[in-house]
Amino acid sequence: MGLSKGKAVTNEARAFAAWNPARGYAVMLALPVLFLSILFILPLLTVIYLAVSQPPGFDSFVAVLSQRASLKVLRYTFQVAGTVTIACLLIGYPVAFVLSRTKGAVRNLAIALVLIPFWTSVVVRTFAWIVLFQRFGIINNTLVSTGLVKEPVTFLYNSFGVHIGMVHVLLPFAILPLLSTMQNMDKTLLKAAEVLGANPLRTFVHVFLPLSMPGVMAAVLLVFISALGFYVTPALLGGPPNMMISVLIEQYVNRTLNWPAAAALASILLVLTVILYLVFERVSRRFGGLGALN
Repeated sequence: MGLSKGKAVTNEARAFAAWNPARGYAVMLALPVLFLSILFILPLLTVIYLAVSQPPGFDSFVAVLSQRASLKVLRYTFQVAGTVTIACLLIGYPVAFVLSRTKGAVRNLAIALVLIPFWTSVVVRTFAWIVLFQRFGIINNTLVSTGLVKEPVTFLYNSFGVHIGMVHVLLPFAILPLLSTMQNMDKTLLKAAEVLGANPLRTFVHVFLPLSMPGVMAAVLLVFISALGFYVTPALLGGPPNMMISVLIEQYVNRTLNWPAAAALASILLVLTVILYLVFERVSRRFGGLGALN
């Protein structure tokens, strides 16, 4: 009996020794990879194939890039994405800083307020801004009744409305990675700076700010890339002069039925986004990488 038990133990040891961790990891990743391939990679490849397979083929890219209107929309898209990213960073950094210093119920309540936008549809939030910004809405009525303005201000269907709506939607994507980085920061370095005689401003500039740069880079990446493909808010709050590339793609698909041009625009946006991400990733290595995303 002892001999059989010893053989069983030996067989289990051999099986354990023969087990390859890499093979186990591959099995675990098989289903997620299949899921992403079917629902993400395959549609992207279909769009690229559609852009080059249907007549006029690669000429769709040339036609899109040779139109001044398309180039203007593309330039405006990157401009809006950049300004929205800067606005989210300027607003989100102080908020994350204050949240990282609070504790207890106050902190939980503040984090809940930051997360509330995720519980509401983007469409609902955008229509809420339409109600607030309309000519005889709450904001304009308040401004006129208090005498701050003589006539209602045009908030809708311009660049201002697009920026306000996008900042409102994307602000949590800046606050959360910043907050994560600030919470996980090595507090002993801050105490060391204080012990060495640094005042609060000097400690912030020379210690806290450099340590928070991974969160800054992560926030910039999340907000900027998300803003590039934004559709609902620019379509509802903007107008023809403030058209972003996602709105133009939708018009090509549903109004003019120019699928090759829409696929070409989508492919161009995808390539530019990937290039920007690679450049951004190389730059972010100087600031500790994108650790706030992990």
